[in-house]
Amino acid sequence: IGLRSMRTFPENVPFPLGKFANSEEAWFRRIQSGQGGVPMFATAVKELGGAAFPYFGDWTDRIAKGELPHAKPPRPQGVERNIVVTTWDWLDDKHYLHDLIASDRRFPTVNAYGPVYGSTELSVDIIPILDPKTHKVTNFSAPVRDPDTPVSMREKPMQPSPYWGNEQIWTSKANNHNGMFDRKGRVWFAAAVREPNNPAFCKKGSDHPSAKAFPNERANRHLSMLDPKTMKYTFIDTCFGTHHLQFDANDRLWTSGGGQVVGWLDMKIFDETGDAAKAQGWTPMILDTNGNGKRDAYVEPNEPVDPTKDKRIAAGFYAVMPSPADGAVWGSFRSFPGAVVRIAPGSNPSETALTEIYNVPLPGFGIRGADIDKQGIVWASLASGHLASFDRRKCKGPLNGPKATGDHCPEGWAFYQYPGPGFQGIGQNSAESSYYSWVDQHNTFGLGEDVPMSTANLHHGLVALKDGKMILLTVPYPMGFYAKGFDGRIDPKAGWKGRGLWSSSGDRAPWLMENGKGSKPLAVHFQLRPDPLAK
Repeated sequence: IGLRSMRTFPENVPFPLGKFANSEEAWFRRIQSGQGGVPMFATAVKELGGAAFPYFGDWTDRIAKGELPHAKPPRPQGVERNIVVTTWDWLDDKHYLHDLIASDRRFPTVNAYGPVYGSTELSVDIIPILDPKTHKVTNFSAPVRDPDTPVSMREKPMQPSPYWGNEQIWTSKANNHNGMFDRKGRVWFAAAVREPNNPAFCKKGSDHPSAKAFPNERANRHLSMLDPKTMKYTFIDTCFGTHHLQFDANDRLWTSGGGQVVGWLDMKIFDETGDAAKAQGWTPMILDTNGNGKRDAYVEPNEPVDPTKDKRIAAGFYAVMPSPADGAVWGSFRSFPGAVVRIAPGSNPSETALTEIYNVPLPGFGIRGADIDKQGIVWASLASGHLASFDRRKCKGPLNGPKATGDHCPEGWAFYQYPGPGFQGIGQNSAESSYYSWVDQHNTFGLGEDVPMSTANLHHGLVALKDGKMILLTVPYPMGFYAKGFDGRIDPKAGWKGRGLWSSSGDRAPWLMENGKGSKPLAVHFQLRPDPLAK
């Protein structure tokens, strides 16, 4: 937000904002610009009651008068001086990416030296493919199965964009949000294949095992798979929505984004049969509030706990992370203050899966992206300016029963303040607002195994927690790099040069980066030299 494009109002643009009595009014108009104006206005006005506009206006005016930040950014220290950052432009100057994927997080030598694949979310139905060896970018047109699939971002510009006017630049139907490699080198995507109304096998009256347990009427985003060897693109129709993807040790692809359910696809069954209905399943989230260790009749989320029954909760996963330690599947739940949720699948997950929920205690709040290490410890980005960890092994009380409804294990949490300045007048804090966290389980970067990392979105890069110390990985130029995810890959027999993290700029307005209109999204490779002068 501190870039010149944001701390000042756009000038010399094709579609000026207009004249306003003061900066507060200019901000009120600014946040209505383009297709993003609809959700921005809803948040700023409908949810926050316009409370932010006076502060934005005052901030802009103080900067215009010459005020400087109260803290100066430190220069890189220690291993931060050993970071190598390589960037490529890809896609185009009008569209954005949400994520990229470089390897299978379980087996990080999959796709060694190979291309990386981008996910363009709402913007356009293209999968950009970067070959880092040749520096060549190609675009794969991502189709949808059904021609009547609607455009995902149906809203037109609320007010003209200063850069694009009333043009509806986001036209994607596939809404490809996130990718994941499998051990065979194929790329799986959370992408729509059809319109949201589910087929009959998902709904009440179906003989599908998961539909019998909990029928599902709608799913806005599904699954697809691209085989780089043949460039065949396969549609996988799911009854549950998808958002993020992770494979477990048994090649079961777990998904977030299902709302009231958590869904999966058994890759082995799908490869053997090609039958998406047979290969998939989903489960509601049921707490064992009667404490008998199995799933029973339950009360609904809006009903009080009945100690003789279990309780269903609506704690839709944002992040999803199968645990290498015990096979449980964890997710982050974006509420206030937020929570992590654990699902133990059992022998027949649609009917046997049991859920646990652990709310974030103070001083933490505002959970978003999360991941898990090989010991089963969850690591999460918090809006409170912390990287949080949750270790279920530290819980002292019962993990089921009528009191195990979220606030029963504060002792499992620990908080690590992100670097950077904070808000004045409220004690020590960091204003860093990390979007997502990821754990380097296999030392793909070079800091060691099981090192938790986060996007450092107000630092234009990433941040790692190593031996209790935060290490910043900054993209120095162009300013404005904003990551929404990343992963690691090992290219064998290449020493330190063969290890690295891969990410992409994920902001929805690449023209707001330092170089202005004409800027394209970035693909970024972070590497760690053994010393600053290593070749």
